[in-house]
Parts: sequence; structure tokens; C-alpha cells
Amino acid sequence: MIWIMRCCAIFKQGTDRVSTISDHETKPDDALARVNVLRLAAAQALAGANSIVIMTTGAIVGSMLAPSLALATAPVSIYVVGTAVGTLPVGYIARRYGRKATFYFGTSAGILVSILASSAIYLGSFALFCVATFIGGFYQAVAQSFRFAATDTASPAFRPKAISWVMTGGVFAGVLGPQLVNLTMDLWAPYLFMVSFAAQGVVAVVCMLVLSGTSLPKPVAGGAGPKGRPLREIALQPRFIAAVLSGIVSYAMMNLLMTSAPLAMKLCGLSLSDANWGIQWHVIAMFLPSFWTGTLIATFGAARIVTIGLLLIVAAALINLHGLTVAHFWSALVLLGVGWNFGFIGASSLVVETHRPEERNRVQSFNDFLVFGSMAVGSFASGKLLADFGWDAVNLVIFPLVSAALVVLLLVARKPDRSAT
Repeated sequence: MIWIMRCCAIFKQGTDRVSTISDHETKPDDALARVNVLRLAAAQALAGANSIVIMTTGAIVGSMLAPSLALATAPVSIYVVGTAVGTLPVGYIARRYGRKATFYFGTSAGILVSILASSAIYLGSFALFCVATFIGGFYQAVAQSFRFAATDTASPAFRPKAISWVMTGGVFAGVLGPQLVNLTMDLWAPYLFMVSFAAQGVVAVVCMLVLSGTSLPKPVAGGAGPKGRPLREIALQPRFIAAVLSGIVSYAMMNLLMTSAPLAMKLCGLSLSDANWGIQWHVIAMFLPSFWTGTLIATFGAARIVTIGLLLIVAAALINLHGLTVAHFWSALVLLGVGWNFGFIGASSLVVETHRPEERNRVQSFNDFLVFGSMAVGSFASGKLLADFGWDAVNLVIFPLVSAALVVLLLVARKPDRSAT
């Protein structure tokens, strides 16, 4: 209770504190960063709940609306593509108009998803529903920028904790999203999930209000000020390459196994209940460590934590290859979730070490484009890989890709990058 009251006091303090500094003049202010972190973590929970609504209902609604059952999962895949595509315009808007503009853009997209998706269910339009999920990807692209926004006013020592603490919002999203679906899915029979998507719009409005109180650096008027290095020069830094490759492998491999696991469990004769429980514990394992990941990174360094994360993903694949029982699937999914948490948050911390303040929006959006573009490929490939080559093949893919990331990380991540400040 005392902790909650303290958080509320900090939260209220931030409503009267507005940053007027420009991107290239940003000075560390950890007190302000903590206020922003609280709001961004709350927004992460709300935006994450919207994401879960699409991820949990998209294939079911697709099966009801699609002209062919083969297209049932297309809305979810299109959502992932929308996330990848949305990262670049999100970076442009942030660079030109500031972070808050992207927040309003993203939450407005969330409201539009609500209108379009509920209308698609009412009208029975598969095409309109796919448009809605694509736009939902833009909202998710903005939500992915929350972790980087938390570092804008933070000192170098506080940045890993800021990223990690924002990601704790995923724990609450994992509760809020499913409950939102369960409580609303059949309120307007026979239009299953129509009210769920209508409620999603209300959640997006609340998220917009929460984000309106953040205090972040503003862009320089008229594009004045330092422009930063060319993106090509930044992207060719060994440390940036290691960070991006670690983020890609952590996210894409997690998505590959997570997407295939429920179907693999079904093919092994296990119940849907077993699969649902496995995914629920996986999601908890993805976000619960965020309460401590930032401290671990600050203590041991991002490279070491990423390495542990990648090794945990390998351990998950090894467990999957050694048995097909419920215990094997569940333990692998939990390790996979923790591995993703360490790998992705650690990689994000490495990214913020490779750019200067005036370069942050371009570099961060480019990083997310590469990560979520790779995730989109994995999303389309996972089902086919499982169907054509089996569960073992899905797990065997992990080893060469994780090995490549580990080699690059161990070779270059320990070298200090003196070009970024």
C-alpha cells in the first residue's frame, strides 16, 4: 500500500512538470524519468491489452469472416506486418513533431481499430477486418517505442531500469486483455467479439489520457540544431549490429516457438486447456522478470544479460527436443519467456548506447523495423515449417541463429562505443 501511494504521488507530481528542452540539449533528469516511466508502464499495460485482444480473437474472427479457412490466421499475420511497417513513420513523426505526437497517433489508431473491427464483425466483412488489424499494428509500433521514450530524460545508469520497468506493463496487459475479451465477447449475440473491439476503443482513449501527462524532450523548431550522423554510419557500428541481431533473434525465435507450440501440443494429443495454460505462463514469464531485469543489466552489463537470454532460448529448444509431455512444453515455454525478456530488454539497452540524442528517433525506429520485420517473416513461416517438417525442425532452427547472435555479441559488444553520448 505504501508503494502504491508513493507511485501515485510521483505520478501526480509529473502532471505539473513539463520538459521544454530540445532533443540535442537533453540533460539527464532521473526524477522526471521516473514520472515518465510510471505513465509509460501504465500505457504499456493498456496498449498491450489491445494487442492481446487482436492476437487472441483475430484467428477466430478470421475463421468466421474469411472466404476460406486457409485465410483464418491472415488478420493476425497482417497485424504483425502492420507493426513492422508502422515503425518507420512512427520514427519520422517523433523526429519531426516529438514523442507525444506519436503517442496521439498510436492511440488514435487504436480508436480507429475499434470502429473498423466492430463494424467489420457487424457487416461480416473479412477485408475490413484485415484493414483494422493492419492499423492495429501501427498502434503496436507506437507502443513498442514506449521503452525507448523512457530513456529520453534518464541518466545512462538509469536507462536499463527505465526500459525494464516500462516492460512490466506487459504483466498487467496479460491480465487485462484476456479479461476484456472474456467479459465482453458475447454481449451482443450473434456478433461474437464485436463488443470486445468496441471496448478496446475505450481502453485506447484511457491510454491517450495517461500518455498526455508525459514530459519528454521536444524537437528543435524548424529542424534546426545538429542533424546527427548518417544512418548508414550508425548502423555499421559493431555494437549496433550486435544489438540489432540480438533483438531480432530474441524476438523472432520466441515468436517462432510460441506461435507453433499450441498447434504442436494439439498434434501431440494434448488438450486445448493444456495449451492455453502453457501460453498464459509463457506470457507471465515474458514480462514478470522486468521488475528485476534493469537492475541485473545495471549490475552485470547488457551484453551478459543478453547472452543469458539467448542461452535460455536454446535451453527451451533442447527441452522441446527431448520430450512431448505437458511438463516439457510448459517448462520450455516458461524458459522461452524469460529468455526473450533478458534478450530483448538487454538488446534495447545496447541500442541506446549507440546513438546520440539527436539521432535517437531514427536509430530506434530503424532498429524496431528490423526486429519486427523479422518477426513478421517468422510469423508467416512458423505454421508452414511445423506443417511441412514437424516440431523438431521448428526447434532446430533456433541453434544456428542463436549461435550467430552469440558470436557477434561476444566479439563486439564488450568494446566501448565512444561515438555515442
